[in-house]
Amino acid sequence: MNRSFVKQVLAAESPCDSVLVAGWVRTRRDSKSFSFLELNDGSCLANVQVVADAGIPGYESIARMTTGASVMAEGRLVPSPGRQKWEIQATRLQLLGASPESYPLQKKGHSPEFLRSVAHLRPRTNLFGAIFRTRSRMAAAVHDFFRARGFVWVHTPIITASDCEGAGEMFRVTTLDPLAQNASYERDFFGKPANLTVSGQLEGETFACALGNIYTFGPTFRAENSNTSRHAAEFWMIEPEMAFCDLAGDMEVAEAFVRHLVQTMLDDDSGDFEFFCKFVDKGLRARLESVVNTPFVRCSYTEAVDIMQRSGRKFEYAPHWGMDMQSEHERFLTEQHFGGPVIVYDYPKEIKPFYMRLNEDGKTVTAMDVLVPGIGELIGGSQREERLEQLEANIARQGMKAENYAWYCDLRRFGTVPHAGFGLGFERLMMFVTGVSNIRDVLPYPRTPRNCEF
Repeated sequence: MNRSFVKQVLAAESPCDSVLVAGWVRTRRDSKSFSFLELNDGSCLANVQVVADAGIPGYESIARMTTGASVMAEGRLVPSPGRQKWEIQATRLQLLGASPESYPLQKKGHSPEFLRSVAHLRPRTNLFGAIFRTRSRMAAAVHDFFRARGFVWVHTPIITASDCEGAGEMFRVTTLDPLAQNASYERDFFGKPANLTVSGQLEGETFACALGNIYTFGPTFRAENSNTSRHAAEFWMIEPEMAFCDLAGDMEVAEAFVRHLVQTMLDDDSGDFEFFCKFVDKGLRARLESVVNTPFVRCSYTEAVDIMQRSGRKFEYAPHWGMDMQSEHERFLTEQHFGGPVIVYDYPKEIKPFYMRLNEDGKTVTAMDVLVPGIGELIGGSQREERLEQLEANIARQGMKAENYAWYCDLRRFGTVPHAGFGLGFERLMMFVTGVSNIRDVLPYPRTPRNCEF
């Protein structure tokens, strides 16, 4: 007999004479002649109630079927007199794995901080079960969006010899003993400096300049010593690259992408989204609905700075031309001034990486950020510099080694084309669509400064 998932059982349209479910005990209540078991198998937020009469096979182990124990139950699916539609009238029970009283997830409230310390068990809770089922759904939505538009998924390397952002915040990959004397890269595994990637963009561009429209979706790493609720050392990035595309086209795709992902969340009927709206962020639904129903404002960086300077508001970081926008600036623009998503474009060249296309004014580059209420920056992108001479000048101006990027410059030597792309941090997206405020709680195993458990 095949096992049914709790999700399938609860969605049944009619009673059934024989069903088999398995899961972990959330609660057990005993009477003199029968017991109630609440089982959850992770397939959905809801539990299925199992009513077990004393005397059925396996009932002799009922005392050991405590919270956290794994149990298999076979029986009849019948209408429930309680709040749920169905319950299982058990004809057989089997204890698969007992759980002692020391089980950390007893029936009480647990803080996110405590649950991070038992990250191997926290997916069994309502909150984290909902988060990681949602993470799976959103990942599928990413692939659906790009497949429908003819994009090719490219797997870019995790180990790289180039620094995409030029900030130097990279994790070194080496087989050398750091304490050994006379250690040299010539004796290292790759024979040269190598690091974990901060972005697959540069490698992605090589494929965009051959296949047209591509996207990457994979883990990236940044050795940034920041312990805020928005930063992690390991995170996932989605990075489309589009040949024959300018900044305007880049913004159009980014807006459509955000709308698609948010609409996917609004369409969720599993119960997970309702859980977030009820217990995590009561303003979540209204905020997400405003994103899909409100046109994204286009606003230049210069205009945005002027708006903030004339607002009369006191910011922790006073707005001025040439600054890198902070979260308080981004949220002011989206939540107070425009009341919806904003795409800010044409940033000062001094605060942006070498690969962004220089505008005719010589002061700004064709960069854009998609800002959303509640989060701030969700997407960062640009039209790439396709002119060889200008790209080489950018590399020199930022003090980078030209020989490390000869292959990248070749894309401009051999059939250069206008092209553009952007990056979306998957965890930022997860925080936005769930209302969860800490990036550590949307990552299965968060990696942050001084923390690399499991």
